[in-house]
Amino acid sequence: MKQRNPRFGCPRIAQQINLAFGLDLDKDVVRRILTNHYKPVSGDRGPSWLTILGHAKDSLWSIDLFRCESILLKTYSVMVVMDQHTRKIIGFSAHAGNVDGPNLCRMFNQATAKHGWPNRISSDNDPLFLYHRWKANLRVLEIEEIKSLPHVPMSHPFVERLIGSVRRELLDHTFFWTAADLENKLHAYQLYFNVHRCHSSRNGATPADKMGGKIVDIKDYRWSKHCRGLFDLPAAA
Repeated sequence: MKQRNPRFGCPRIAQQINLAFGLDLDKDVVRRILTNHYKPVSGDRGPSWLTILGHAKDSLWSIDLFRCESILLKTYSVMVVMDQHTRKIIGFSAHAGNVDGPNLCRMFNQATAKHGWPNRISSDNDPLFLYHRWKANLRVLEIEEIKSLPHVPMSHPFVERLIGSVRRELLDHTFFWTAADLENKLHAYQLYFNVHRCHSSRNGATPADKMGGKIVDIKDYRWSKHCRGLFDLPAAA
């Protein structure tokens, strides 16, 4: 797994194995094995990111925007919505060019399609979230908006970390041409993130609460590719 996913650390490898096979493998065992049998290539280790644990008693989604560029150097704005309690990605929506009030509402409705509305959403102090059209849309949907502290990213930690994961794990390693192409790749990452990727803040479980199953022979497994081959994870056969 380390050879196929060189950016994975010992805790992630141990959690993915436990998720796939229902084991209780400790990260220190993985570390000893890698020390003896794996020789890393210089520069293949990505940056670490500290996890802040937190839970929401009521329904609370976090929402944020970030920008990225296509292979044609055209700028796209991406909205990401996540459930703060389960860390589940609710959806993505991309828009080419500048975002105004109507576009912001359209992106939110598109990203949250086929989901019920939460009681509250958490957003930062981006001027886009001050648009009259945006606030009117929230009033119609009966959603309370909670603002993070100005100039304090750690007051909005979960979605900020998610954006960092999207950049490090997907956008830094793949190209896209159009908004539709970008959304397709983001939706593939959403499936990987929600169903197959283990999470330290959830003790190695996934947002979809997928649990590993006990197997008789740990050698009986297969490799499963995700995000068009960007990730290669083991699964019980």
